[in-house]
Amino acid sequence: MTEETNPNLDEEAIIAMLMMRASALGDKNAKNALSYETEDSVEFSLAPPLVYHGKDEAGLQDWFDTWDGPIGGEVHDAKLTVGGDVAFWSGLLHMTGTKTDGAEVDLWFRQTLGLVKRGGRWLVAHQHASVPFAMDGSGRALLDLKP
Repeated sequence: MTEETNPNLDEEAIIAMLMMRASALGDKNAKNALSYETEDSVEFSLAPPLVYHGKDEAGLQDWFDTWDGPIGGEVHDAKLTVGGDVAFWSGLLHMTGTKTDGAEVDLWFRQTLGLVKRGGRWLVAHQHASVPFAMDGSGRALLDLKP
C-alpha cells in the first residue's frame, strides 16, 4: 500500500534525513548513521565484499576507527527523484580526511541511494558507491578523477 505523499514535503524530509545521516557519518557515529537505514538494506560499497545485507554496526565502527579525526565530505551534482513512497538520490561525493596511519584521503566517487518511506519516515534501503575504472584492459581504478 502506498502512503499518501506531498512531493515538496517529501523532498524536504529526505534532504533533512540525508543531512543528518551525513553528519553522523562525518562524526563517525555508526549507530546513528545506521538509524537512517532499513533493517533489510542492501549496500554495494567501495570496499569488499561485493554486497552487504542489513546493518553492520561493528563493521562500520571498525572502518570509522581507521580515521584520525572527522571524515569530511561534499556533494556535487545531486539529484533527487521522489515518486510515492520510493525515491532515488544520486550525486558525486568528495570524501576527505586522514587515516590513522597518516594517509591523506581525497577521493571523489559516485553514489546512488534508493529510499523508501516506512511509517512516515524516509530511510535508505539501497546504496551503491563506485569509482570508474580504466577501460584499457588494466582494470585500474581511476581514483584521481574530479568533477
